[in-house]
Amino acid sequence: MTDMSIEKAPAEHAEHHASPEARAHNLKLAMWLYLASEVVIFASLIAVYVVFRIHHPDIAKQVHEEANILLVSLNTFILLSSSWAMVMGLRELQRDNRQGMVRWIGLTALLGTIFVGLQVVEYQELAHIGVAIFNQGNEFDGFGMRFYGPTAFHGVHVIVGVLWALFIVRGGLKGNYSSKNYIGVEIFGLYWHFVDVVWIALFTMLYLV
Repeated sequence: MTDMSIEKAPAEHAEHHASPEARAHNLKLAMWLYLASEVVIFASLIAVYVVFRIHHPDIAKQVHEEANILLVSLNTFILLSSSWAMVMGLRELQRDNRQGMVRWIGLTALLGTIFVGLQVVEYQELAHIGVAIFNQGNEFDGFGMRFYGPTAFHGVHVIVGVLWALFIVRGGLKGNYSSKNYIGVEIFGLYWHFVDVVWIALFTMLYLV
């Protein structure tokens, strides 16, 4: 094999790995690995709450009676609607309708912001009845830390998702995405769906069970 052929082979190999298909595959794999690590964290936080709930059922029951379940249900609907808006945004981009994508992803960011705002309202209501992060010596002793841990951690993920959505909107306005280049939006969609699925688990375990 000549020197020219030796140099050409690595160049072709690098070009193959730099293809859009390979890049998309690598990005999706990286996101799935990241989400898998997040599943472990959320599962641990939920497990801590479940153990507390098993040993102190009366405290959890009292909080459920005091909590504004209608507000939380509305917030759940809002977050699920944001996931639908994200799907619509990706669909519009795949149709090469960048303006449609910008509108739908912008709606996703708006609904995510409303979700965080209503969660703050819920926290204020819980604080009013005496549920704090560190409850000592009152009827909610130990509950606050187990409750606020997973819900606040999830809220941080929603905030990150909102900022990400705004970044995508900015990129859409600048023409950075198209029907042939939508992997960035698709990766965001994986993250946002994960945020929704985690909230469904939290809503079920912390408010309904």
